[in-house]
Amino acid sequence: MRGKNINNLVNLLAKKTALKKEYIENILKLLDDGSTIPFIARYRKEMTGGASDEVLRDFETIYMSAKKLLERKEEVSRLIAERATLSEAIKKSIDEADSLRVLEDIYRPYKEKKNSRAATAIENGLTPLCDILERAQLSLEEFKSKAKEFVKGNVTSVDEAISGAQDILAERYADLPREREAIRGNMLRHGVLEIKKTKNFDENGTFKNFVGKSEKVAYIPSHRYLAVMRGVNEKELSVKITIDIERLEQNIKEYKIPRNASTSKELLFEAYRDGLKRLLLPSIEREVHAELKERADIAAISVFGKNLNQLLMTPPVTKRVILGVDPAFRTGCKLAVVDENGNYMESCVIYPTEPQKDYENSKKKVLLLTNKYNITGVAIGNGTGSRETQEFFARLNKDENAKLNYTVVSEAGASVYSASKIAAQEYPNLDVTIRGAISIAHRLQDPMAALVKIDPKSLGIGQYQHDVDQKLLEKKLTDITQDLVNRVGVDINSASLSLLSYIAGIGAKVAQNIIAFREENGAYRTKEQLLHVKGLGKKAYEQAVGFIRIKNSKNIFDNSGIHPESYEVAKKLLALDLATVDVKQKAAELSVGEETLKDIIKELQKPGFDPREELPPIPFKDGITDIKMLSVGSFVSGVVRNIADFGAFVDIGLKNDGMIHVSKMSATKISHPLEVLSINQYLPQIEVVSIDEEKGKVGLSLI
Repeated sequence: MRGKNINNLVNLLAKKTALKKEYIENILKLLDDGSTIPFIARYRKEMTGGASDEVLRDFETIYMSAKKLLERKEEVSRLIAERATLSEAIKKSIDEADSLRVLEDIYRPYKEKKNSRAATAIENGLTPLCDILERAQLSLEEFKSKAKEFVKGNVTSVDEAISGAQDILAERYADLPREREAIRGNMLRHGVLEIKKTKNFDENGTFKNFVGKSEKVAYIPSHRYLAVMRGVNEKELSVKITIDIERLEQNIKEYKIPRNASTSKELLFEAYRDGLKRLLLPSIEREVHAELKERADIAAISVFGKNLNQLLMTPPVTKRVILGVDPAFRTGCKLAVVDENGNYMESCVIYPTEPQKDYENSKKKVLLLTNKYNITGVAIGNGTGSRETQEFFARLNKDENAKLNYTVVSEAGASVYSASKIAAQEYPNLDVTIRGAISIAHRLQDPMAALVKIDPKSLGIGQYQHDVDQKLLEKKLTDITQDLVNRVGVDINSASLSLLSYIAGIGAKVAQNIIAFREENGAYRTKEQLLHVKGLGKKAYEQAVGFIRIKNSKNIFDNSGIHPESYEVAKKLLALDLATVDVKQKAAELSVGEETLKDIIKELQKPGFDPREELPPIPFKDGITDIKMLSVGSFVSGVVRNIADFGAFVDIGLKNDGMIHVSKMSATKISHPLEVLSINQYLPQIEVVSIDEEKGKVGLSLI
């Protein structure tokens, strides 16, 4: 976009975002130059006013929408000019349209409608008769007499002529932007969604609680709308949005029929009422459903994104040899040992649970592995047999003083990973069940590195993920993963292909080349070596290099988030007492932005800093939790087992699940637990707010 168009775009973005015009112009230029969101957020703060990656992602969405709107405005102006006169009034309306919906309302009267009743009437030459009817200045007899003049060609009777004129007027009315906006607003504010069962309805099925219910469109929660529409898609439910039609008809009589109308006004009213019921209301109902679906999709995807954010930012468990345990009953618990660096060491299968309950042999195998590899942490999957497997390790700790602290890990997606091409490449000689145990260990040791190998939709953290816009969902989850991976940084000498692929400026192909270079030449020693990787040009290097870490580099800055473009500035700061640096003065002296200087100082003060370290560590257990061990104000970890309208039930290791009331789930008001929680979601830190020992009930809070 150039000239006037770019100015229009900047002005539109200034209205739709909280960013200043100068920052908007800078961001647009950076994006046009091929800069990525993580790079802009981290290394171009002075150009954006310090906008975070979340703000920039929102800006990107609004930018794409605004760009689409401007392009459509040009197209609509051209199409109207081709089919009619593009008056100054219409031009002004198009220029002032702030959404595609408003713009499409403006364009609607000029669209070709080849198969409509009105189009047929127009072809039959009935437009002049429609104009006469709209003025309503003739008596009924006079109008019928006039209609006789149009009985020719395909029009074989006066009634056909009148009916055709009414069809044209009905469509004119239904196409009026002002009428459409009024009815749309009415339906969104006052419409009621009525739910009925179909002949395919299952009386004991998933949707039994929805039948016969009605709910105001303005208040229906997004998750409930998606649930209802799933029932519609499965042909068990039907829905209808109703509004006060009598009032709308009365408005037509008062405001659309000329006060001095003659007796033909009844024909005029019939035309308007037909336009309302046959054309306008069904059309607006479809639009309202589309808007409700879009809102619901955005809300559900937002929840999914927040859950993914929390899951990927779970702190890694470092400096521990981990035993990954994939629990089961009949087929036994699969065990896999991974060392401190995540390397797979050994595996076996034990049978401590039903039906074998072989405690002695299971104990021997676990203790043998523990002594051999100095295991200090156990990750137990939360699937079938998890509780019984926890009991086995608790007994082992008690009887043998094994000191095998354990924690429960969500195993959602472990089977997906174990059967994937990635797993087959990483562990070609291992059974899929052992790969699953390795994944469980890895998602405790370094959740981000392990989980980026799995499709987020398989992680059990979303709601209605198969009902929402899949492209929108995919983009949101990819964006979040990329932003978080870059925020944390990636050790280029140990990172997997999956992890490397998320580095800004690098895709799967270049990531593969990075690994190939590493395998051929040994570990990277400096970041400059990346410039020798096939397919990684100067622009990609600029975008990626700041997010890459090399622990044993010749250059100390290579194990930091300092961009090589700032290495000279960083060198000059090494000899200073960083705690006393006057940022404003030093920034001017070194010709560097203040925000950039602050980031450099932070990196120098905490070399190799991982932002996940600021979050609460994963809690381990050494025994089954007893309600008597808890106190109000203490913290526990747990897994969401069930969700109801009023709250969520969480397995915290007791006989009975603890309960988080909906009012204790978020600092901001939420309408349903599914907005923030999902089944099988692991919650690392939950506060105990009430205890009833007699009933075995524990109240919990996430706030």
